[in-house]
Amino acid sequence: MEHRASRVPKLACVEEEEEEGPGATPAQETEEMVCKFMKRIREEETSVTGTVVRAYPPIFKTKSSAALLDMLVEEGPSSPKQVPAMVRYIHQWLEANEFPEYNLYRPLLDLTEALPADVVMALLRVAPSCDRAATTMWKTIMCSCRTAETAMLVLLDVLANWPEHSTCTSDGDHTPVLALAATVVMWKILQMPYVPHVVTVHFPRLFVHLLFQVLFSTLDMPEVADTFWKGCQQQHGLATDPNSFAEQTLKALLCRLHYEDVVVAMEDKRGWDTLLCADTHHCAVGMLAREMHHASKASCSAVAFHLLGLLRKDMPCGDLAAMAFLVEILDCLNLSECRDSVLEVMSKNLQSECREMRRLALRGLLVLGTSVSAAIRMWSLHERLVELLQENDSKMLRMTMVLLSRLFLCNGAPLASPLALQLAGALLPLFDNDDSQVQACSMFIFREILYFSPEEEKKALKSYVHQSLLPLLFHCHDENQHVAEVSAALQDSRETLHSSATFLHRKDLQHMLQLGQTWKFSEGLLAEDRSRAAEHVRQALRYLESPQEPLREAAIRFMGMAGRRLRGQQQELQLICRALECLTKDRSSAVSALALETLHVLLAIQHGRYSTMQRLQDQLRRAWRTRPRLSGLGCLLCRMTEEES
Repeated sequence: MEHRASRVPKLACVEEEEEEGPGATPAQETEEMVCKFMKRIREEETSVTGTVVRAYPPIFKTKSSAALLDMLVEEGPSSPKQVPAMVRYIHQWLEANEFPEYNLYRPLLDLTEALPADVVMALLRVAPSCDRAATTMWKTIMCSCRTAETAMLVLLDVLANWPEHSTCTSDGDHTPVLALAATVVMWKILQMPYVPHVVTVHFPRLFVHLLFQVLFSTLDMPEVADTFWKGCQQQHGLATDPNSFAEQTLKALLCRLHYEDVVVAMEDKRGWDTLLCADTHHCAVGMLAREMHHASKASCSAVAFHLLGLLRKDMPCGDLAAMAFLVEILDCLNLSECRDSVLEVMSKNLQSECREMRRLALRGLLVLGTSVSAAIRMWSLHERLVELLQENDSKMLRMTMVLLSRLFLCNGAPLASPLALQLAGALLPLFDNDDSQVQACSMFIFREILYFSPEEEKKALKSYVHQSLLPLLFHCHDENQHVAEVSAALQDSRETLHSSATFLHRKDLQHMLQLGQTWKFSEGLLAEDRSRAAEHVRQALRYLESPQEPLREAAIRFMGMAGRRLRGQQQELQLICRALECLTKDRSSAVSALALETLHVLLAIQHGRYSTMQRLQDQLRRAWRTRPRLSGLGCLLCRMTEEES
């Protein structure tokens, strides 16, 4: 602010105030008043207790007081430390003159234009509860094109920090209620007949900060802030807590900017109540994001961009809410411009100790993963994703599997041996997962591992491939409620089973699969190595409890075949018989009948009652394996096997 020549008459102002004579003239009274006024300003500048508001009715009630304030502002403060005193005196003058004849708006705007941060911070300190005089000052500042932009930026900075603002005022004072006081100011501004244009311009930042104010005032309410709020309640007739008030201000912002449908939709879904609970705040934020997404993608894009910037920094406690909102509106961003930033944020939070944050990060990565270039960049995350397969969370497991599938599909890069083994071991149990998508993804990735594993590392994978054969064979009998899913599941199982047989160089098993003879596959699997029969039996036991009837039937038939191979191994035979005995009371009559028949055969074997016909059947099976050219034996074996069943 430029210093202009003083309009005050030259007065002999001395430090010590002289007592007025009984015959003092009006001119002498004016001169003395000016001296007192300027002396008080200097005292306010150097006072350590400058936060105390002093009232001087004799000064503020005179006609010349407003002119003196105008003159002081026009002169300009000799230092920023004088600004709080000037703001304080303007506020006191407006308090003393409810309907002023003299307009102080111009000097207030001049002072704010010159030193916006000092004026805004001083006004928040002088009148934190935003009384009548302060409201008048705020309206003047926020409705002027000279001061609105800079003042709004300062207010947003204050709102961004809870409970204390990081920047002290020009006289060095920290006030721990500034963020809450700034919320009161915004509430007052939003009650104006016409919302200042600057509110619309800075909607994204204001929206985010008010959203976080709800959370912060729920989590942390210092004693001094609580005391301040009780004063606000009494002055403005508020019957709400600070977090409810912040939510009320947020609603007012949305309504004034024509997002009434969002407010109503949140009300219908009880989202506003959920927002006031610290444990469910992020869920309500996600709901609000979805409603905002329906209302305006343009606004959501600006909000998402601001949230992205906040998440790249260390946030004290609002990162979960910020992530919940960002993930819901991620498609509103121009990812070609900020893909790297989004990937950085999602990757960082994939390591979070908070499960919900990891889940949100996975959702964000799935959105990014639809782009081939982004999926290639995410390949470095595959080690972390493999670790997430151990999570006891069905939603996270599904997202992790889908994301891993995309990474393999887009990259196809060889895996290092330790990771390949770790991943193969984690995938095997997922073949039996209830989620069909998890099943399909696990089988796809397993095939990819077998295909891309270097030759020198394939030996280490063989044990996992052997373990995969029986589960994949059983899943060739999968059924589902939807025909399309049945077809896809069978195809995945057969393709993966064929890949495993190829990996193990079992041409006989490959040939059986090509001919669709899955029943022969079981025989071939058991015939390979008699010592593996017991291992296969233990694998098959869990499929006897499958909710799918075809899988139970397939497991029973396999038990019957394996039992014949285990003749003489009483412990293993008893294990099979006990399991089959339980199935004789199965809810399915077909399953119970098959279990009873198989049990009868195995008990006969266990007690040594093995008929001549059964011996002949075994001899014919061995002959078929050694003399495949005898095609007639194949037909005979088929009929004998059908008769056994």
